[in-house]
Amino acid sequence: MSIWRVKPVSAFEADMKKSELKKVLGKWSLTAIGVGAIIGGGIFVLTGTGAYYHAGPALAISFIIAGIACVFAALCYSEFASILPVEGSAYAYAYGTIGEIFAWIIGWGLILEYAMGSMTVAVSWSGYFNKLLKMFGIKLPEWLTSDPASYTGEGFSMNLPAFLIVLFVISILIKGTQSAAKANNLIVILKVSAIIFVIIAGAFFINIENWTPFIPEATQIIDKETTHDAYGIAGIVSGAAAIFFAYVGFDAVSTQAGEAKNPKKDVPFAIIASLLICTLLYILVSLVLTGMMNYKDFDPLGQYPDAIKAPVAYAFDIAGQAWAGYIITIAATVGLISVLMVMIMGQSRIFLGMSKDGLIPQVFSRINPISGTPKTNLMILGGVIAIVAAFTPINKLADMTSFGTLFAFTMVCVAVWILRVKQPNIERTFKVPALPVIAVCGILINTYLMINLSKEAQMLSLGWLAIGIIVYFLYGKRNAKLGKENQQ
Repeated sequence: MSIWRVKPVSAFEADMKKSELKKVLGKWSLTAIGVGAIIGGGIFVLTGTGAYYHAGPALAISFIIAGIACVFAALCYSEFASILPVEGSAYAYAYGTIGEIFAWIIGWGLILEYAMGSMTVAVSWSGYFNKLLKMFGIKLPEWLTSDPASYTGEGFSMNLPAFLIVLFVISILIKGTQSAAKANNLIVILKVSAIIFVIIAGAFFINIENWTPFIPEATQIIDKETTHDAYGIAGIVSGAAAIFFAYVGFDAVSTQAGEAKNPKKDVPFAIIASLLICTLLYILVSLVLTGMMNYKDFDPLGQYPDAIKAPVAYAFDIAGQAWAGYIITIAATVGLISVLMVMIMGQSRIFLGMSKDGLIPQVFSRINPISGTPKTNLMILGGVIAIVAAFTPINKLADMTSFGTLFAFTMVCVAVWILRVKQPNIERTFKVPALPVIAVCGILINTYLMINLSKEAQMLSLGWLAIGIIVYFLYGKRNAKLGKENQQ
């Protein structure tokens, strides 16, 4: 039984015909899923750190560079989605081109991306929710809002809001994809409206002098005991790496291909449309923010030490418009729910794809006949995410989410190129233009960003992949349906 065996396209087509998932998603619902995953609390946080520590007013250029870096991977995802419109995303693409061992490693990496991402978002939501309650004079006790490692008191503690929001999201997802998509559409409309409000309202308080010089001269910033190289062209590039993760999420669209009405056309459209929409919003927000506040004022040791934590809300505070902080906090709190929803939905569909292939237990591929969703899969997943989010400090592990994402992006760029060479005549309703150039750019940029993650994140992520390889040889390789079919 070869670890390099490839699942033929005909096998994927047979899976699609037998699928019990309900095809209820049109191209705009799929686009909303992409926007819902990409736009989270990051746009209200990363803008401050990106401007002060990296690019200054030229942060807008950093967002353009990061967006272009994502486009390379997005185009490759789109071509695959037009060939193999199945749940499983990059895992399925690798299984159909490179081989089972690579598919397993990518699938295992995606589990890391979505699981860690879901836990991080749940904890972030808890922080915004507590901030929102305080605005209205309500303060929950610390032992109910802190994981044991962060709790300053004695006795039992847990992050109850993080625990409850995961259960709430699971309760929506198990009712059916259509109802989940409607909830996501509503949340996306609300948070995009809030971002447009920030752009339009903030434009009235822009001081053009704050944009001069637009690209500050390269220098070093001393922050407590550490030194950062900032500004200049190098600062713009490092800013792109720092804020790149605000874009993570468009790949979630491809995990929903099994529930799309017309996946071969609509999934590529939604991947690219969601990325372009979010890139435009990010550029405009960064321009407004650096126009309202001088980038030097985000100094955590300066006149406004808390500005870097909530830069957009602070910019309106300084402009004498504190009421806008309520709108921004509400938007971030509500907006993170859709991020969590899409991440858990994506994780469950990757489990579903791997389970159908026999690489993980069959319980994850059972579809509830009434709701048309993998209900048991979602409940197991939700239970694990809720418990870990409630009792674990997630902040140190956030970079592991990025490692899994960048690894998947890199492998998709490799795999789409291999498939184009191996099977040039296969039907493709979407083709990447100048594929060798696009694929090489995607591979180089995503690998570069992976190398620039923290050493701790790299070691923990490589450790996770090593565990995955052990699990594959102990369980996946033996139980793979493809191997059993080949033996018959």
